[in-house]
Amino acid sequence: MPASTSPTCSRASACAAAHSRLAGPRSGYAPSMSTIPAPSVSLSQAGRAAHDLGLAGLLGGNLFGRLALHPSVTAISDQSERGKVVNAAWRRYGVVNSISLLAVGTGWLGARANEAADRRLSPQERRLARAKDVLVGVVAATGLASAVQGVRFASLAPEGAVALRDGDHVAADAGDDARRVKRRLNALGAASLAAEAALVAVNAALNQRSFRRPPARRLLPRFGRV
Repeated sequence: MPASTSPTCSRASACAAAHSRLAGPRSGYAPSMSTIPAPSVSLSQAGRAAHDLGLAGLLGGNLFGRLALHPSVTAISDQSERGKVVNAAWRRYGVVNSISLLAVGTGWLGARANEAADRRLSPQERRLARAKDVLVGVVAATGLASAVQGVRFASLAPEGAVALRDGDHVAADAGDDARRVKRRLNALGAASLAAEAALVAVNAALNQRSFRRPPARRLLPRFGRV
């Protein structure tokens, strides 16, 4: 029997063909089915817009509350009514804060999973992205802690009518518990405001670094973000 038609040779040829199919192209890269496809450009744009709007909502609301609402309630003569107005305002804006936190967190996590992954960034961008990781975490932590303390503070009096000297300070007769919770709220608000401002600065620096990349790197998804 000729060698080319022997059972041993046939089995060896079949094994070699099967091995070749399983191994795939020897280009040094993983098979395409193991990679996560990048999101569409429109989806990425929507995620980035939601992230930026969320950050604007967090920082804008914090600034308005600390610099405009809190000083202005002194125009209300009744101290308990001041607390009622302040707590009602923050309770209403809590919906915006919650949606904003979700948008900032999910928008950045989605970007980090693909287009802002470390492998796609230059060394300078990588450092900024890791700083942004920390700041997003701090913004989320302080935002959630502020929400918890805000609910607790409002529950100290019916309808949130805790007696206030102004939006940042309780009245002398408000009680020690209200004073302690308000101090925590003020500290968390300051920390949140600082983290949000720093996040805006890092986000701007990261976008500027990406914009100034050589056009060839920006056009090739393999070597830079789209």
